Amino acid sequence: MTDSMSLPPAMSQRAREFTGPPVPARPAATVVLLRPHDDTFQVYVLRRAATMTFGGLYAFPGGAVDPSDRPTTIRTDWPDRLGVPPAEAHAVVGAAARELFEETGVLLAGPRSEPDRTIAATDSPEWEADRAAVQARTLSMTDLLARHDLRLRDDLLLPWSRWITPEFEPRRYDTWFFAALLPESQATRDVSGEASTTAWIPPTETTLPMLPPTRRTLAEIAAHPTIPEVVAASTHRDAATPLTPRIVITPDGKAQLQLP
Repeated sequence: MTDSMSLPPAMSQRAREFTGPPVPARPAATVVLLRPHDDTFQVYVLRRAATMTFGGLYAFPGGAVDPSDRPTTIRTDWPDRLGVPPAEAHAVVGAAARELFEETGVLLAGPRSEPDRTIAATDSPEWEADRAAVQARTLSMTDLLARHDLRLRDDLLLPWSRWITPEFEPRRYDTWFFAALLPESQATRDVSGEASTTAWIPPTETTLPMLPPTRRTLAEIAAHPTIPEVVAASTHRDAATPLTPRIVITPDGKAQLQLP
């Protein structure tokens, strides 16, 4: 599937004037959180505050990888699924779970003694204090799990795709996209301070302003009408090969972003 879109004026100018070299792409992770709704499902999105990078655009919870945060995982296939060595793969998985917890209060974890369970609600004052500490980087995800005798439920993270920001951008990310099902015992909360709006939307939503990888991911997930179908589709997804949008200058001098 290939498509293209015209760039906003400022972005178009950066693309036309770019001569290189590109800045390194920082590893990042983002999570498409799903919950059942009638016969189908909804997706959780937040609108980035105007002061944030990509302010005003709707996105999934996510952010940059903290290399020191590598909780023990249940799955052993992450290096192959994500296309990076084990330490880097575990850091990406840890970042996905941490960012989801920071921005929504949802924690993909369960008691070590009950491997098939996820924890109950995380909206108590104690949990909120821990969430704030994780966000402030005074408590790592690994230490958080150990404090509560939990283990990461990374088996609930479904690798979906990998996108790299175009070379002309001054801030670039190598971002792994995951899908995940909202645990039945938990609810999302707008707690990160980085969003001006949050919402549960149908995956078929096409009117909200989004970056191209976000919109493409939403469309890909919308192609599967139910959560079990999304889960099944994730087993065949390539989240190791990075996708990078290409810039094309049209005959009239405008820049277009062409998606792979």
